[in-house]
Amino acid sequence: MIQVELSIDEFAYDVRSLIQAFYPDKKLVFIDSDYMLNNNMLKEDIELKISVKYMEHFIGLSFFKNGVPILENSVEVVYDIKNTNSFMGKLNLTMEQRKIYKNELKRLLYNMLSEVTGQLLPWGTLTGIRPTKIPMKMLEEHCKESDIKKHMSEEYLCSKEKADLCVNIAKKEYDILNKIDYENGYSIYIGIPFCPTTCLYCSFTSYSIDKYEDQVEDYLKALFMEIEDISSRVHNKKLITVYLGGGTPTTLNADQLERVLVKIKTSFPMEHVRELTVEAGRPDSITIDKLKVLKEQGVTRISINPQTMNQKTLDVIGRKHTVDQIIEAFHMARQTGHDNINMDLIIGLPGENYEDVSYTLNEIDKLKPDSLTVHTLAIKRAARLNTNKEQYMEMTPTDTIKMFTLTSEYAMNAGYKPYYLYRQKNMADNLENIGYSKEGKEGIYNILIMEEKHTIIALGAGASSKFVSQDGDLIERSENVKSVKDYIERVNEMMERKHLLIERNFS
Repeated sequence: MIQVELSIDEFAYDVRSLIQAFYPDKKLVFIDSDYMLNNNMLKEDIELKISVKYMEHFIGLSFFKNGVPILENSVEVVYDIKNTNSFMGKLNLTMEQRKIYKNELKRLLYNMLSEVTGQLLPWGTLTGIRPTKIPMKMLEEHCKESDIKKHMSEEYLCSKEKADLCVNIAKKEYDILNKIDYENGYSIYIGIPFCPTTCLYCSFTSYSIDKYEDQVEDYLKALFMEIEDISSRVHNKKLITVYLGGGTPTTLNADQLERVLVKIKTSFPMEHVRELTVEAGRPDSITIDKLKVLKEQGVTRISINPQTMNQKTLDVIGRKHTVDQIIEAFHMARQTGHDNINMDLIIGLPGENYEDVSYTLNEIDKLKPDSLTVHTLAIKRAARLNTNKEQYMEMTPTDTIKMFTLTSEYAMNAGYKPYYLYRQKNMADNLENIGYSKEGKEGIYNILIMEEKHTIIALGAGASSKFVSQDGDLIERSENVKSVKDYIERVNEMMERKHLLIERNFS
């Protein structure tokens, strides 16, 4: 156990995230001055104690092992604007001052954690989901590439490799977005929360189609109500991208899938749409009839997601399909005219090693998808891989970094270039997820959602809307309930949640 004591309740999230990056398997306990007395905590339960002392222009950190101080350091925090003070147990700082203070704290904490553990993190102090937002903002301010990389290195202690990657992806995104009128537009996400089975690592909103088949029509009826309601309120902005995800949209039968697409096209203005994506992620949900429907209804991009091409791993993670079905589904998609196909892979799956990933890449190379998204396994709290983790302890991969490097080298050699990047909590070896694509086959929706450049209105069970203000400084969220039953019964409430936000952002 690691115990963290803060002198006042500030920056706890940032401190927790950075410590967990160094100690991903350790329990963290944050305490106040009375915690040990009230909870009778035994000293031998604490492997490491970190004490954080905040003052108006000062941060002090102390590390203790077995009650004995092993490391102490401090830093003075200097602002351009003066007159900060500590008030009623809080740091009374402006937004800009809080940023300066937080970054000083994280650099100090990082350097001390690095000294204690002997580790360096490739992303330095960055623990957030969207590291490319930093260079993107600097590109928009017309900063030089060399200055951006220097900033990533000095301000956030990023490695040269990650700083280069981050800046190169931001440049690619910047070039793509400059060709799109995204500032005067919005995107739509449609959630279809059904899957053939739930994968071992999955924490998304998904329900077995076998168990919920009798609720699909009621779900579509509620979804169509939400589509009609929202589409009637957004006429004065351009729809830029549409994304059908889940779950797995292609668990719907061909008729249902066609009705969903027709409903979208007849409800929303489609003349400015740059991309219409459907996740056909599970090969066991794909048929020739469904692929024809997607093509006939103007779908421009689909995903067929194997995650791995090793049958033993597919069986472990709960994918009830074969490698042959992946290959067959891909060939059917090409035969029906789909010319922008993405495939997802996951690095760090239970029991996989370097040779398994190499085999997967060799098999993927035979198919030649138009884009490739490489995920590093992130074990979410609700996933079965976490709740039943004792069953898979002996299957934990040990060479994730080597596997990830292999995918990067493959992508470069095969003519794919990285175009978007994001990170998640609890990712193996503190790595990232990267989208690679052939030129002109980038997923525009992926860039828009990662860079939070405009409003994405999400419809359906478990869908999360993000309303971005005109100046981009304010992001407001609206969550739909996850349960299919609750969504069907409460769809009017889901619509009403969005009305005020639409009025505020689409006026």
